[in-house]
Amino acid sequence: MHESLSRAPAERFRATKGSNLDRLRAHNLSAILTRLHRDGPNSRSNLAAATGLNRSTVTILVNELIERGLAVESTAAQTGAKKAVGRPSVDVAVSDRVFAIAVSPEIDAITVSVVGLGGRIRRVIRYDTGSTGTMRESVAIVALVIEGILSMLPSDARVVGVGVAVPGLTNDRDGSVTLAPHLGWRGEPLAAELGAAVGLPIWTANDAHLGLLAETNFGSGSHVGSVVYVYGGAGRIGGGIISGGHPVKGANGYAGELGHFRIRSGGSRDSAGLQGTLESEVSRDALVESAGLDRRDYQRLDEVLAEKRTPAAQQEIDRQIEALGTALGTMVTIFNPDLIVLGGFLGSLLDAEPERLRGMIARETLAPQFSAVRIIRPTLGEEITLIGAAELAFEELLSDPTTLDLSTIDQGPDAAEPEGDPA
Repeated sequence: MHESLSRAPAERFRATKGSNLDRLRAHNLSAILTRLHRDGPNSRSNLAAATGLNRSTVTILVNELIERGLAVESTAAQTGAKKAVGRPSVDVAVSDRVFAIAVSPEIDAITVSVVGLGGRIRRVIRYDTGSTGTMRESVAIVALVIEGILSMLPSDARVVGVGVAVPGLTNDRDGSVTLAPHLGWRGEPLAAELGAAVGLPIWTANDAHLGLLAETNFGSGSHVGSVVYVYGGAGRIGGGIISGGHPVKGANGYAGELGHFRIRSGGSRDSAGLQGTLESEVSRDALVESAGLDRRDYQRLDEVLAEKRTPAAQQEIDRQIEALGTALGTMVTIFNPDLIVLGGFLGSLLDAEPERLRGMIARETLAPQFSAVRIIRPTLGEEITLIGAAELAFEELLSDPTTLDLSTIDQGPDAAEPEGDPA
């Protein structure tokens, strides 16, 4: 690199081969398809304004996406008392023939979902395992579910790959699981094993990072430069950070393990064996039990906490709010975010005592930093992790739409929706 920079300008220009028009075309196709994927149906004129391309160029690009089967034209619905005079507006939308499969392994279940372009979840299959299985046991289950899914999709559909949301640390290079203490997995070749079993490209990433990816692509963080996302699930807390519009990944891609953020000396140990962390002090099971619910009935947590609480439940809420507020206050001091998004049961804590939580965070940080912070629940709800996992599988196609051409596939009578339930 230093050698090339030291060359004379004329020599460097002679070494340049010129513009690769195919690469430029792929880049522009990517800009259009990505815009349709994230923002939904749009007109050619709006696409031109959003991408900075002229209208004729956008028309050529849209036509190629349509010919490839990656986009379709749809007549925009006319609403209101007065309808527009003349020809109806024709929008461009993503194809309903392109899918990704999202996988989320948990302590007692594995969730597999079919997700279409545009981030729309078409089907969710939850396979209850009852307990944590080995990586290979999980691969066997996922492979069977995916086999059923593929048999039910329309004949002209295309699955671009599988994204796996791992509750732990993953290796970006080979898709292996470095450490998932929650599942008891360490050094597991997940992508290689699952790819061999299902015959599809496999991508893996930390589940909280993927939740953040989904929320910034489709949800409340889509136009926010700095976001802290913290997710609370069964026995664990994960997180992810966007700073200046870019994800904070760290040296090895392992940054954002906010559940292991230490907030006190002593105390119990978390899933990784660390003491006094946010994950060890703030627990869904403890909150559910204090509210008089069975652990498997955690979906009712919002409903129960909105009612009159028992002294035991209020005491546990207060304890966890204090611990969560302490951790979030320090995160605000370090990252100075515009937005904090609390997913899973942490969102239930927010709704239970919003002012108390904000007061705790304010107490633990500097006033100028805290004054502009919004604290919300994810707009994507419980589907957030699955949508994020699908984004992994869509990334290659969105980066270069020329990698896929559906025009050579025979179209069946009904390509709009997966049929049947493979579970």
